[in-house]
Amino acid sequence: MNTIFKITFAGLFFIFFGSNAAAQVKQQKIARVDQMPNLPKPFQIIDYKKLAVSFDSTVYDFNAKGKYWPMVWIDSSKKNFPQDVVGIYTAVADVRQGKNNKGMFHEALATMGATLGASLVGIDKSKQQNLNYVGMLKNYFNSETGWDIMMNNTCPEVALLGGGYGRDWWYDVYPNLLFYAVYDKYPNEPGFDAIAKSIAEKFFKADSILNGNYDYSYFDYGKMKPMKNNICAQPDAAAGHAWVLYAAYKKFGDPRYLKGAKSALSALQSQPINPTYELLMPFGAYLAARINAEEGKQYDTDKMLGWTFDGTAICREGWGVLVGNWNGIDISGTVGSTVDHGGYGFLMNTYDMAWPLVPMVRYNQSYATAIGKWMLNAANASRFFYPQYMPDEHETIPQLAEVSKGVIGYEGIIRQSSYKAYENLKGPVAQGDGPLWVLGQNPEESQFSVYGSGHVGIFGSIIRATNVTGILQLNLLATDFYSDKAYPSFLYYNPYTTKKKVSIQTEQGKKVDLYNTVLGRFVARNVSSSAKIKIAPESAAVIVCVPSGGKITYEGSKMLVNGVVVDYNFQ
Repeated sequence: MNTIFKITFAGLFFIFFGSNAAAQVKQQKIARVDQMPNLPKPFQIIDYKKLAVSFDSTVYDFNAKGKYWPMVWIDSSKKNFPQDVVGIYTAVADVRQGKNNKGMFHEALATMGATLGASLVGIDKSKQQNLNYVGMLKNYFNSETGWDIMMNNTCPEVALLGGGYGRDWWYDVYPNLLFYAVYDKYPNEPGFDAIAKSIAEKFFKADSILNGNYDYSYFDYGKMKPMKNNICAQPDAAAGHAWVLYAAYKKFGDPRYLKGAKSALSALQSQPINPTYELLMPFGAYLAARINAEEGKQYDTDKMLGWTFDGTAICREGWGVLVGNWNGIDISGTVGSTVDHGGYGFLMNTYDMAWPLVPMVRYNQSYATAIGKWMLNAANASRFFYPQYMPDEHETIPQLAEVSKGVIGYEGIIRQSSYKAYENLKGPVAQGDGPLWVLGQNPEESQFSVYGSGHVGIFGSIIRATNVTGILQLNLLATDFYSDKAYPSFLYYNPYTTKKKVSIQTEQGKKVDLYNTVLGRFVARNVSSSAKIKIAPESAAVIVCVPSGGKITYEGSKMLVNGVVVDYNFQ
């Protein structure tokens, strides 16, 4: 029998279980994560929320001074909607952008990502500087082309300048995930309901036409035909379809969307080889866990997580999560190519993978330790994309870092630079691909990635420090869009070989009981301000803050308090 000790003193409730306490849910491993250090070195977790707030105020400044600034401009072409749009540079000083090309070349990956990132850390982008940056996103809804979905550009006139357009499937699908995430934060934005429904209808019909076969380069949502071109097939687009359709189902309640989400997810799962291409596979893993929990299905979450992490992708060779210590610097946890020049991780991809994989733990806590360990590594390594944190000898252009104003990072981190001029630098090397996009015209400074840096709010909304260095508090609800009602839920991973006491701050003025879904039991009761819990070595806790003394009921494997699911896998 487990022995429970309780100590109460001024404003603090302290409780821990004996060392023989057993978890109710066995922790599952992710092979790639097992190769990562428990505590990466050199270790430092920067304040990503503060960085996100600084990015927003610095980049959205039309009067910013400095070489190549400001980073925003007004596009008055009024494509798709009769309103002006604010464009953001994809990379610093990209010659395709700003006033060039009639101001029309800007990417949804940048503007939607920055809007979402800011919104996640509490900035209202619908009324900022007397502008509605949220409403402006409607111009990416390509009605003039007849596609009637969100796309990465507002019009075909600039599409072939870069950033994919009706030829590279993930570029067509991902802006719709970004839109739905923004829509969840701004459900009353005029016109968003109609756009969201149009996207859902297009994706549902596309899935019906594809009928389980996603082996295409892209889908023409105007002609409603799957297409092949010089780009290899991207079957993981099914993960994007599935995520959007399930979000639409939760929003609108149309059972067709649930049917479409399951159909697309089944098509993804049926792939004989790893179909990972860019950003979409982790959304499949998240959705598999969520639909299993909410709908009682049996999708193979483990398979999709393996595809996400392992670097065994065929089409996009080696795409996955990087592992390694390069000349004394741990870069484990970054996301990108595991094989390009020894490994090439990207800032945006790393930020964005946390969006689905952290909330996934709510629906399947058996991955708590693995995801907690990955996030600790990713949060540590991601600072190295920024010139102020990467040693100068590991950067291509440290002498030009002033242009980043401390809020814009390099696009990537690579083991050996892909530039001849910098191949002598010891890895990891912070660099970017911008100069390659317009050879001979884009300056060296275009290695700084505005588009990737704008997604920092994803980390900023999820990650908080605790009283123990190396143990993070990860907010499981921050990016769990279109979720059912839930109580505050947090993941804590202990990387140390000894038990650690972690202080948990609770909402003032409310008494809560702390339930650990990994252990399957309450670990503290009647907490009014803070509590300390003990976390076993190299393991995780998933803490849900539920109303004290609430009524506990059960529905199948679900454990509920006052009618709200607390544990989807109670045993």
